[in-house]
Amino acid sequence: MYNPQRLSRSEFVAVRKLRYHVRVWGEPRPGVPPLVLVHGWMDVAASWQFVVDAFAQERQVIAPDWRGFGLTEGPPCDNYWFPDYLADLDFLLDHHAGDQPVDLVGHSMGGNIAMLYAGVRPERIRRLVNLEGFGMPATLPSQAPGRYGKWISELKSLRRGELALKTYGSLTGVAARLRKTNRRLSQDRADWLAGHWAARQPDGQWAILGDAAHKIVNANLFRVDEVLEIYRAIRAPVLCVEAGDDSLGQWWQGRYTLAEYHERLKAVSDVRLSRVEDAGHMLHHDQPVEVARLIEDFLQKDYPVNGGGGAQQGPNS
Repeated sequence: MYNPQRLSRSEFVAVRKLRYHVRVWGEPRPGVPPLVLVHGWMDVAASWQFVVDAFAQERQVIAPDWRGFGLTEGPPCDNYWFPDYLADLDFLLDHHAGDQPVDLVGHSMGGNIAMLYAGVRPERIRRLVNLEGFGMPATLPSQAPGRYGKWISELKSLRRGELALKTYGSLTGVAARLRKTNRRLSQDRADWLAGHWAARQPDGQWAILGDAAHKIVNANLFRVDEVLEIYRAIRAPVLCVEAGDDSLGQWWQGRYTLAEYHERLKAVSDVRLSRVEDAGHMLHHDQPVEVARLIEDFLQKDYPVNGGGGAQQGPNS
């Protein structure tokens, strides 16, 4: 099984009627801002272990389990709202960083959250790294009636138990599920991650540490015009990292493309692109050493501001 090189500790923070689980590596260092890592959909904070182990420099790293994931606890709910993640992050930064700006790294859903948060609270972010956080396809107002109807229908499906997540008879089964989703995930990493991604239930089955309510569609439409205004408010330098595999094309089959995503990034005043080859969407599992290098290089260097807007090509792009 994978042997972590840097050990973490668990802390629990009271946030908005929730008992937030936060995984912490290292101790604060004078003059060095905390590095905050936020995970994606149906993932957990422990997912960052491989990247943390690959960092060349010692610094404090903070990674929460988002509400409804991992060991974060709270009142049961039947759906999740994206703005809650922004507020949760703000409260967590109050606790862990005070008024000090932080370096923020987000993967997938966490990358989307990080981009929005950096525009809503620009003074709190020193630098931002977005790993495969593409956002969603554009929508039209005409889609609103159907979207609200779908949301209501899915709430009823959840109540009937139709959206329940699959359970597994052993951690071996959980690891096999992880490797089925990601063909590049090594067996030793899958075995280690399985024990953090799932928990044993009273009946002996292993259940994924994610609330099935996360499967319910968001009732609100994704408004690109609003997102672009938030992107324009970002003041921190931004590094956007993509995997060599075009996961965006695989998901949306032409409904939303990398070209559209790159066009949206032109709204960010200081942004550059990088790509990690031989990696899929879970690039922090596939190539943790390269991802760690890109993150550290970007956070440690002084980059000129790209005053004209739009994406610059970065290392390994």
